[in-house]
Amino acid sequence: MPSATTTHQAAPVRDPARERPASGTLFLLLIAVCTAVTAANIYLAAPLLPLISHDFGTTPSAVAWIASVAQLGYAAGLLFFAPLGDRVNRRPLVAWLSVATTVALLAAAVAPGTAALAAAVFVAAAATVIPQLLVPLVAARAPADRRARHVAAVIAGLFTGIVAARVLGGLAGQGLGWRWVFAGSAVLTLALGLATALALPSDRPARQGGLFSGMAELPGLLRRSPELRRSCIRQAGMFGAWSALWTSLSLLLTGPAYDLSTATAGLFGLFGLTASVVAPLAGGLVDRFGAARVVGTAFVLAAVAVPLFWLGGHVLPALFAAAIAIHAALVASHVANQTVALTTTTAPATANTAYVVSGFAGGALASAAAGPAFGHWGWAGVCAVAGVWLALGWATTMRTGRR
Repeated sequence: MPSATTTHQAAPVRDPARERPASGTLFLLLIAVCTAVTAANIYLAAPLLPLISHDFGTTPSAVAWIASVAQLGYAAGLLFFAPLGDRVNRRPLVAWLSVATTVALLAAAVAPGTAALAAAVFVAAAATVIPQLLVPLVAARAPADRRARHVAAVIAGLFTGIVAARVLGGLAGQGLGWRWVFAGSAVLTLALGLATALALPSDRPARQGGLFSGMAELPGLLRRSPELRRSCIRQAGMFGAWSALWTSLSLLLTGPAYDLSTATAGLFGLFGLTASVVAPLAGGLVDRFGAARVVGTAFVLAAVAVPLFWLGGHVLPALFAAAIAIHAALVASHVANQTVALTTTTAPATANTAYVVSGFAGGALASAAAGPAFGHWGWAGVCAVAGVWLALGWATTMRTGRR
């Protein structure tokens, strides 16, 4: 029985007979598109908060918690479903999760109140963990010297989905109503999810044990792998800073400071395309220079972005620069940290679960704190939350690194 922790270069045993169907460019493109559509579901509510609050007769800050519910749901889904990638055939699992996500999105579209909407959003986000079932597959089958580039291609799809959720969600919500946005996403999720399931190779389970034994392995895996542990801590801080700012941005843009429409504010999400452009570049840098250097540079860039966001509460060009900087920092950190998480143990799906759950838990907590901060202290309060999360992620990483 191999140990749970190996060297950084360790990777799951490959089966060459099953490698070719999952290594082609078209297959990688399909996974990236599926990732974009499913990732969009997690952030679908954020640009629609002003419309949702108007429909239910409340204020946008009073429904901001729904955005954090989506992230908590995603973290819960990762905890329960993502480790199954090491133990079950991904093909039927991806198909059933696609159906479950579709049903939940349709329930959100007809929700009669905020409680029902939050419950449906939670379930939809919990079931839309398909990208994190597919990333370990891509990493395991990629050539060793191009692994970060392949992972980056999927991450580029993920951030494209986030941009689409904000931009297209805002435009469609303004024109058709927020309920039709959820309904449309349900149709896309079902189509892309089932298409991806059909294209997946029929893998044999890489590890033995009960269906949820991977979840029980998480604490021990984190304890035995300092590289994985550091990656989790770093990304929780970085993703928390990004989430606090990005999920609250519609409240700033549609509020008194700028008084933009939901559709116009949604166009601001186009700056998120920075992430889709930076991801392949970051993958190449990680393959060439290593993850640690890329992560350190990303934290410096994020530290510059936070005060720019604060200035952007009054000066629009500063907000533009801040949006570009924070997305570049986030995706560079994500590519580097996730590559480490996927290659530092012999249980990549379980390790990936620990990594992504940590990131989204940090993001959900930061988003939950950002809503009340905006209500009490305005945009400066949101920027303060982002700064605290970023500082905690870096400081804790430094303490961990000295052990």
